[in-house]
Amino acid sequence: MTSKKILFVCTGNSCRSVMAQGLMRQMLEQAGVSGTQVESAGVFAIEGMVSTQETQRVLQEVGIDCSSHRARMVTAEMVRDADLIFVMEQFQGEELLRRFPDAKGKVHLLKPYGLAAGELTGPPNIPDPIGKPLEVYEVCFGEIRDAVERIARSLQLKA
Repeated sequence: MTSKKILFVCTGNSCRSVMAQGLMRQMLEQAGVSGTQVESAGVFAIEGMVSTQETQRVLQEVGIDCSSHRARMVTAEMVRDADLIFVMEQFQGEELLRRFPDAKGKVHLLKPYGLAAGELTGPPNIPDPIGKPLEVYEVCFGEIRDAVERIARSLQLKA
């Protein structure tokens, strides 16, 4: 298998994309899939910001340590090097394509990705949990996990 590079993008790179990155790395590792790089960034990230306490907590509950994570602003190089880019909300995809028009075709909305028409329940966006109670993070984490599991399965089939 040729190596793949997956980029998860949210707004600040302190909650949703961190969860998706941690989960994807864990799932690929557990499945013994190597050669896939998983990164995350934000369209409006504050460079160097740590992930939120709530993000760290929901990830710790599944054995993922993101305490060393530092937020990064998405760059042209990240976008160019990525094979697949997953965004949490429609506006993030639009912002990426506005900044990096060449990314057309590899930017996807995470939640509905890989679902057949009519399979998606609820809205296609995964709302930002920042500043909300832990319960909101847990719902967000569940939606991200469902989508990441689908993507991980599809990568293993192509491995």
